[in-house]
Amino acid sequence: MNTKSVSELLNQDITLQKVTIKGWVRTFRANRFIALNDGSTINNIQCVVDFENFDEALLKRITTGAAIEVNGDLVESQGKGQKVEIVVSSLEVLGDSDPETYPIQPKKHSFEFLRENAHLRTRTNTFSAVMRLRSSLSFAIHKYFNENGFYYMHTPIITGSDAEGAGEMFRVTNLDAKNPPLTKEGKVNYKEDFFGKETNLTVSGQLEAETYAMSLGKVYTFGPTFRAENSNTSRHLSEFWMIEPEVAFMDLAGNMDLAEDFMKSVISYVLEHNREDLEFLDERLFNDEKTKPQAERSEMRLIEKLKFVTDNNFKRVSYTEAIDILRNSKPNKKKKFKYLINEWGADLQSEHERFLVEKHFKCPVILFDYPANIKAFYMRLNEDEKTVRAMDILFPGIGEIVGGSQREERLEVLKQKMAALDIPEEELWWYLDLRKYGTAVHSGFGLGFERLVMFATGMSNIRDVIPYPRTPQNAEF
Repeated sequence: MNTKSVSELLNQDITLQKVTIKGWVRTFRANRFIALNDGSTINNIQCVVDFENFDEALLKRITTGAAIEVNGDLVESQGKGQKVEIVVSSLEVLGDSDPETYPIQPKKHSFEFLRENAHLRTRTNTFSAVMRLRSSLSFAIHKYFNENGFYYMHTPIITGSDAEGAGEMFRVTNLDAKNPPLTKEGKVNYKEDFFGKETNLTVSGQLEAETYAMSLGKVYTFGPTFRAENSNTSRHLSEFWMIEPEVAFMDLAGNMDLAEDFMKSVISYVLEHNREDLEFLDERLFNDEKTKPQAERSEMRLIEKLKFVTDNNFKRVSYTEAIDILRNSKPNKKKKFKYLINEWGADLQSEHERFLVEKHFKCPVILFDYPANIKAFYMRLNEDEKTVRAMDILFPGIGEIVGGSQREERLEVLKQKMAALDIPEEELWWYLDLRKYGTAVHSGFGLGFERLVMFATGMSNIRDVIPYPRTPQNAEF
């Protein structure tokens, strides 16, 4: 007899068939009704036990969290809430389960408590739904790029370059921490380290992806990145995943087209394939919102917010126009913004980005042509020499979700920008080579995967959308 998943059985039209199923007990009521879940769906299947046919000692072992195998007949359900149920003919408890110490009891747990039990938290409805959505979004990303002629590239995790110029990187070394070799000047001699130079965990695969785009045409990365930023907030992780496409012969307008089409595609995919999980998370978020003060409540429900992205054209607005809108807005004039907009050149905050999306334009927004001094060195300088060909995509509820640019393809201009930021040419000689040999217009963008999962699930803390979060003072599991 083939073992079926809960998802398969709940979608069966054929009843009165013998089935085998394995899963974990969510609840066991009145020594008769087992709610069984195997992770394939947010829904449980009800297994009906005639306790007179089973040994009492066996029934006592069927507790919340126990793994069991059930054999029986799939029949039309006599109760409400499900189409089918299993009338159990035989049952086996597959492993030990201690009901006294099992932490995931059938009650509401705080997210803080569940983070402390991250190895078990996907046995709850919320986290199983979030992680199924995370998996579907991953698949949708690869599917999109594969269908659009991109090549998947694995960029180095260990690197000698700092793509963002942030300097907040994790060092990689095998030198003796207590007694490292020193130079004559008394500094650590990294020439004696494993790689013969100072190396770090990467903050981005962009620069390496650019090299492949300039030979393969269209490439993308999707891998782990690391930031040693001591920010213990609900929006920061020390280890996170990034999606970074790079395309040769594509300018900023093409980059914006690509990013908009990409975002609509992956969100449409989960709207189609993860409906039950989204409906559950939508209801959970709606109930949570009701407990907040009116001023802090979201104006859109989760599924409505996702359709807001898929059903609207993204409005394209220059940074300069956006600053004028914000400077003259009611929240700015009445000093309701935490960060007031007084002059051109300000670095926009989430409150400003959300105002543009949710209040002013009422659609997703792409801002472009940012001030050069608040953007990275590799972005193409405009003719005004004040702005660069950068773009950010802004979504409701979250603000910036995608950041990208047309890359600076002119060798001398790039050298000047690196010199102004004290970036040594010898560290990025290979990157400069791209501007010497067959240089051409090219562009790309970056999307923090966990930020996308937060948006798609409605989760408010980034620690709750990655299996095992790495944050300051925390590397458990």
